[in-house]
Amino acid sequence: MNYSIYIYPLLSVILGYLIAFFLQPKNKKNLKLLLAFSGAFLLSLTVMHLLPEVYAAEALLHEGHNHVHEGHSHGTSTIGLFIMIGIVFQIILEYFSKGAEHGHVHGHVHGHDKMNTIPWLLFFSLCLHALLEGMPISQNNELAYGIAIHHFPIAIILTLFFMNAELNKKAILFFMLIFAFMTPLGTYVSSNLSFLTQYYTQISGVVIGILFHISSTIIFESSEGHKFNLAKLIAIILGIALAVFV
Repeated sequence: MNYSIYIYPLLSVILGYLIAFFLQPKNKKNLKLLLAFSGAFLLSLTVMHLLPEVYAAEALLHEGHNHVHEGHSHGTSTIGLFIMIGIVFQIILEYFSKGAEHGHVHGHVHGHDKMNTIPWLLFFSLCLHALLEGMPISQNNELAYGIAIHHFPIAIILTLFFMNAELNKKAILFFMLIFAFMTPLGTYVSSNLSFLTQYYTQISGVVIGILFHISSTIIFESSEGHKFNLAKLIAIILGIALAVFV
């Protein structure tokens, strides 16, 4: 068993939490560049690895049932539908999470906005997002690196947000640990529950839609006002280049 596919996504969140908690980085520009890099890397892995694999698996499945026809394939259109479902589902999740999946949380909270308890809607939506992200990793191990790099800056930004909101330190630790374990849990259940294994291509299609939305949002929101930025462009190119060699 390749334990690294469980360890990398887990450690990335824990490391991000520790960096935010003990170092409390103030440079938002560096975090945005890291987000841009992670978004480009994740999008590239999705396009280069996960997307072709899912379409190929669906084509083989329908070929075995003699359902592949010249010109149009019912299988590919079905996967396309699940990708669109994933995009819409992620938009719904972000209504509750306020965009925390791509670092779109406010860095400062004042007065009556300070939180005394865990924001449960954000907690459940973010955990569900992380759980789904982990499911395709069982058959696409390289995606573990993309999710790990994606979650690292998100963990830093979330921890800083909760600290600025004066959320209880034990509650922050609880939140981040559960979040850290969600992606490995998704990987585990997708490879060990026969029901999920049977619908792997459909689930992966939904996850592709989620990753498309998340990664593209990260790329476009990582600079103020969507202005052209050379450092951001270099970060995006580096993310794409790294994905080519994974």
